[in-house]
Amino acid sequence: MEIRRVTRAEDVQAAGHLFESPPLPEATARFLADERHHLLVAYVDDAPAAVVTGVETTRPDRGTGMFLHELGVDARFSGRGIGPALTSALADLARDLGCYGMWVVTEADNPVARSVYRSAGGVAQAGPREVFHWSFDLPGDTGAAPA
Repeated sequence: MEIRRVTRAEDVQAAGHLFESPPLPEATARFLADERHHLLVAYVDDAPAAVVTGVETTRPDRGTGMFLHELGVDARFSGRGIGPALTSALADLARDLGCYGMWVVTEADNPVARSVYRSAGGVAQAGPREVFHWSFDLPGDTGAAPA
């Protein structure tokens, strides 16, 4: 498996089956043009096997964090550790960019997603939806979990 950061519309289209619905050309162009948007694709034998998208968001009281917006794994590659590897790769990118942390929201009744995020080091906060977060030890970090 190889994980690559995707920056070309052609590569997004080639991985289109991994999204909830086919990528829209205008939305793809807008996503790729924004340096705060990140798209990582896992390839197995040069075939797109999984995708993760992250969006940097900035709060006045915390700085910039990474929101894991979407994770999609082709069913043919399920159970191979690709989801956790992509999630960890996005967390590494967030850390390298100086983000204070990363988070994702998933339904409490989604055991597959919960397992993926836990195995990638996410810590769950209880509630009707589970928010998994990763805290990065950066200068000035208060250690408070994002709300």
